[in-house]
Formats: sequence, structure tokens, C-alpha cells
Amino acid sequence: MTFSIIIPIFNGEKYLQDCLKSCINQTYENIEIILIDDGSQDQTLKIIQEYAQNDRRIKIIQNAQNYGTFISRNIGIKASCGDYLLFVDCDDLNAPKMCEILQKNLKVSHA
Repeated sequence: MTFSIIIPIFNGEKYLQDCLKSCINQTYENIEIILIDDGSQDQTLKIIQEYAQNDRRIKIIQNAQNYGTFISRNIGIKASCGDYLLFVDCDDLNAPKMCEILQKNLKVSHA
């Protein structure tokens, strides 16, 4: 079971690193992290490129302009390969066991 964590980002440099760490450090590791840079004018692209160099689970999509959260999420959905989708905002912090708990609950509910 794979989770696709989809994160649209517009000028998110202030909170982005904490958000990315909370996704990367999930106890359940069968995830992909799809980062959509939605035409940011700050250091967002540089930050996500640095994280992608160190984690093969990260995919980067760069929008040519700011399309907004809704369209960026849909772009992320089309690029996803996971069995389940999770939507996270770039200023969110996720509990370390978020995906693990979801996986266990899904496994029980489908048994």
C-alpha cells in the first residue's frame, strides 16, 4: 500500500522545511511526496530541489505560473502513483505515525 502525499506550494519558504521533514520522517516509508511549486517567487524551488536530491520519494512539479491550490492538487493527482492520496499544505506539520496509522486502519477496514 502506497500513499501519495501531495503538497501544492506557493511562496512557502517560511514553513516548508518543517513540513517536508514531517513528511520525510514518517514511520511508514512506502510513500511518495509530490511537491508542486505553484509559481513561487521566493526560495521554494531551491528548498524542494535540495530535499529531492536526498530523498528518491520526492517528485517535483513546477507550474509556469500561479494556478492556485485546486489546480495544483489536480496536477499532483495526475502525477501520483499511490494507492491513496493525502493532501497536505506547505505550512502543515504531520504526526510521525500519520501514514502508519492510516495504513493500519485501512488494512483492518478492508479485511
